[in-house]
Parts: sequence; C-alpha cells; structure tokens
Amino acid sequence: MHHSQPPHPPSPERSAELRRRFAEEARSERPDLSTLCLLVGGEGDGTLDEAGLDAAQVELDRLAGELPFRPGTPQAWATALRDLLGGRYGFHGVAADYQRLESSLLHEVLRRRRGLPILLSVVWLEVARRAGAPVYGVALPGHFVIGFGEEFGPELGAEERVLADPFDGGRLLSGKDAEVLVAGATGAELRPSMLEPAAPLDVVSRILNNIRAWAAGRPEQSAIGLWAIELALLLPAHAARLRYERARLLVQRGEFSAGAGELEAYAEVVGAVDDEAAEQVRGEARVARAMLN
Repeated sequence: MHHSQPPHPPSPERSAELRRRFAEEARSERPDLSTLCLLVGGEGDGTLDEAGLDAAQVELDRLAGELPFRPGTPQAWATALRDLLGGRYGFHGVAADYQRLESSLLHEVLRRRRGLPILLSVVWLEVARRAGAPVYGVALPGHFVIGFGEEFGPELGAEERVLADPFDGGRLLSGKDAEVLVAGATGAELRPSMLEPAAPLDVVSRILNNIRAWAAGRPEQSAIGLWAIELALLLPAHAARLRYERARLLVQRGEFSAGAGELEAYAEVVGAVDDEAAEQVRGEARVARAMLN
C-alpha cells in the first residue's frame, strides 16, 4: 500500500484523544520517545488505531529480542545493531524518502524499513535501549545520527564512544566521517557541543519541524502543517514564534477570523519586548480581518 497522497487524518475525537496523551507523555518525568513518535503517527494517519500502536511497540520489542547477545563495548553494540537492523532487516534511507510524509511516521518506518535519518535513528535508539545498550541520539547539523557509549564528556576518547549513521544502514562513523557530514551540511567544522545527547523531546520537536517543512512546501497539505504545529505547541518548551506560524497558517487556510484573533494575541505577547514587531503582526491581523468582507 503506497500512498502517493498522505494517509487520511483521524476523526476529531480520535485526534483530541491522541493530543491529550501526547501532552501527558511530553510532560511526564521521563517522556518515552517511541510513544511520542507513534502518537505523532496517529495524528498523521487515521488508520493507526490502538492495535496498530501496540503492534509497533511489540515490533520494537521483537527486534530488540533478536540481538544475538549483550555486546560489551560501544563498538560491539554499534556493530550488532548495524548487522541486525541495517543488514538483516535492511533499514536505511534514500534521497526520495525526503519527499514522503510517511518517512516521518514511526509506524510506517517500521513497516517500510525506510525513513528520514531522525526516524531511522529513533528505530535504532528504541531497539538498542530495549536491549540495554548505552545509546543516545546525536543531532548533528543537517543529519541525525546516534552514539553508543558513555554519554558525552570532553575527556572521552574515541574508543569509549562510537557514532553510527542509521540512514546509511547503521554504518559506523569515524571522527573524520562525522566531520565530513557536518561540513557537507553546513560548511562548518564539527564542534564538541554538536555531539551532546539529544533529549527525547528535542528529537520529537525536530520530527515535527520536519513535518511542518514538508507541508510548507505543499500548500494543499496545510492541514498537516497545522497539526504538526499544534502538537509542537503541546511540548513543554516551544518557541513562542510557533503561535505566530499557527495564526498565519489559519489565515492561509481561509480561517480569517480565528487567524486574526491569534495574530492579535501573539502581538500582545511580542509587544512586551518588541513594539515594532508587534505593530507588524497587528497589521497582518487587520489584513486578515479585511478578507472576511
């Protein structure tokens, strides 16, 4: 079943339930990455029901159970996951995956074994974590990878920490490889701070950013951009600017009155720090209201 069109959305009741759970999980003491990603998937795909959510978690458990042994060193863990996920199961990404919404939905990535770097990294992270590996996400500029070993410390040598690239089937990265990835993405050099672990909520925030970017390039998919922003607004830490983006999207969708109201509310917030910006937003609100006539 290959969608050229994105899957149909959930019912409003289902959507409200998914959002309630997403907000609760995001605010819990230890937010669970796979749960959050699957709730995002449910918002994107109305066919993903409770049984489907459970099946995806069971699949992550099953994959973790297929790791042959408990490797000792970070290198051994990275190699075992590469052989299992990249080798035996063929999880990897190709350039065309950037054009598909399903590449950002975890249940689809588990089914197709293809996805964006960050979603393939979620598969590696969740399988490795379930097997007891010391693993964490690494948000390199432009390309998400994973690290095995003790979490970041400036004094760690290369042997205590191994990076792997799930988009490339879990290929183990030398320090040089990581430098090349960063240089290719930004032209900048690799700084130690880039290797710090990405918290689960940061990972989810980036996934929602990717979905918003996908929808932004496709004006007919503005409904998808809207739910991606609305989920991001449920994360405990989010950019105030998201409220502005949501208001503009409402106007773009022809919801002029709601959009104008949101623009005015945002102008209030901004006005506290930046008069000029607030005035500009109020101007946008007036334009939106004029469209009602």
